[in-house]
Amino acid sequence: MSDTPRSHGRKSISASLQPRDLMAENRLAHAWAAQVITLFPNAFPGVLGESLTGRALKDGLWQLEAIDLRPFGVGKHRNVDDTPAGGGAGMVLRADVLSAAIEHARKQARNPLKLIYLSPRGRPFDQAMARSFAALPGLTLLCGRFEGVDQRVLDHYAIEEVSLGDYVLTGGELAAQAVIDATVRLLPGVLGNAASTEEESFSNGLLEHPQFTRPAEWQGRTIPDVLMSGNHGEIAKWRRAQSEALTQLRRPDLWAARDKDKG
Repeated sequence: MSDTPRSHGRKSISASLQPRDLMAENRLAHAWAAQVITLFPNAFPGVLGESLTGRALKDGLWQLEAIDLRPFGVGKHRNVDDTPAGGGAGMVLRADVLSAAIEHARKQARNPLKLIYLSPRGRPFDQAMARSFAALPGLTLLCGRFEGVDQRVLDHYAIEEVSLGDYVLTGGELAAQAVIDATVRLLPGVLGNAASTEEESFSNGLLEHPQFTRPAEWQGRTIPDVLMSGNHGEIAKWRRAQSEALTQLRRPDLWAARDKDKG
């Protein structure tokens, strides 16, 4: 196995067991940057290295740096956590360890990056937040483990907490990948067709309409006639009606929010 650190940004993607040092060699001047502070740097790029996000990573449209938290640990065994103050189950990531990793990340970044912490108590992540993140130079994402992180580091760095949903994961790595994926796909040139992001779910506060393709008939089910009519005005009306009906049925919260905005 080569000792060369794995890097991304105009570089090929190949298998490696080396820790991910994904931005150290080649920081492109205008690429959107993602830094991930994690105990599991080998989890990255993961699925982000595949398909459109992987191609965009290879082409230098964005860059990724996985920062291993362990080397910033204290003592002989590089401890990164300790028991909760006041007692209780589990362990908490130490403020001094996290601060050292954050300061390192800041020195590595080309521009000041917004800090977010993936946490079930955070503000729910949605498409509007993804758009706002895509407009930034990049993000530094802190992945928690165990019982979470020392509150003092969140307060000191004014870190925004972001939640992927009302459930608990074993760590923030999967959530970080989801946030990065949803954000990177909105960057110019990643999808290739900007119109596709305007028609998908949540782009206009509605769920996306049903999609169909060949064959025209399958298992006795046919494509709706209007989609085969060639009448683009009627097709647009049908799709809008379908989106509205699906949103009312499946996401009444979104539908209510739309009504509130109109009022």
